[in-house]
Amino acid sequence: MPKADSPPPAIQPTIEGVPLHVNDGLLAPEEVALLRVSYPSEPLDVLRQRYETEGYVFLKGLIPRSEVLSARESYFQSMAPTGVLAPGSAPVEGLFDPAADPANYPGIGAGADNGGGNGRPGSGSAAAAFVDAALKAHTEPWYSGGGATRGFCNVPELRGFVARFTGWGDADTLPVRRTLLRNNTPGNKAIGVHYDQTFMRYGEPTAVTAWVPMGDVSLQGGGLIYLQDGEPLGAEIEAEFTRKAKAAGMSDEEMRYAFNQNMMSTGFLCDGPRDFGRKYGKKWLVSAYEAGDVVLHSPHMIHASTINHDPLGKIRLGTDLRFVNKSRPWDQRWDKDFEFNDGV
Repeated sequence: MPKADSPPPAIQPTIEGVPLHVNDGLLAPEEVALLRVSYPSEPLDVLRQRYETEGYVFLKGLIPRSEVLSARESYFQSMAPTGVLAPGSAPVEGLFDPAADPANYPGIGAGADNGGGNGRPGSGSAAAAFVDAALKAHTEPWYSGGGATRGFCNVPELRGFVARFTGWGDADTLPVRRTLLRNNTPGNKAIGVHYDQTFMRYGEPTAVTAWVPMGDVSLQGGGLIYLQDGEPLGAEIEAEFTRKAKAAGMSDEEMRYAFNQNMMSTGFLCDGPRDFGRKYGKKWLVSAYEAGDVVLHSPHMIHASTINHDPLGKIRLGTDLRFVNKSRPWDQRWDKDFEFNDGV
């Protein structure tokens, strides 16, 4: 046993000299690998093959960096009155106030549930003010557009690339209105293990999710992580769920509902990426991200996030923008703005 005054044991680095923590603990070096980097300038057939084979394509610099940082600045300008930012810091930096209590600044979409799935996170007046501001940001003109304002959700470089990448063309490539604009303050709960088709079962499994980091995200800054070979495993889990649900006599409506008795109340597969990866003998693919990067991932691609331990105290901000082929059946419950407990 170490002496009482002995220093705590050093935390083992996970990758590139830094430890990566998830909701259920520290990821070991053998449990992670780096995401494959791609570039928008590469041939589309090459990028499509990677997407189909690996369940994702990580595109460097797809969106102009200035567009991303302008949106980040607008977001944190709107959040500044809640006291989340470090005094004297510029809003675009998104630096968390080190004197603040992280419990008062919970992230949307990390698994809060107040009985119906997709619940409102946090408790108390301070958390309520922060969550209200984070929810309101989804409908601000700088983000969703309105009038003469295009809005970050409608950045043409992203929509145009998706139209070409999928082959749907400009006419049929539809940005889905419901998006998830998520902050993750340092030390707070990370996003649990899930795949997106769980929440979009009223449509074909053809939607494309664009995860857009809104600012630079360090390797330990809470970015998304993807399960190696996660697409076929997600499809297998979904097929097994469907088989069991039918055997149990669940109706089509019950099977479509993401928050059913076969899932966690949040719709996630589980909270803990570490044990999930160990269960299936698969690594988590990780990366640092820069403003302008985009990850496109498929409907059954399993993903989660790390806990934000950014060394500078940066708040991780990112958004999930989804695209569908409007000429095919898609989950039109998503044709609305995000709100809590909406069952989607």
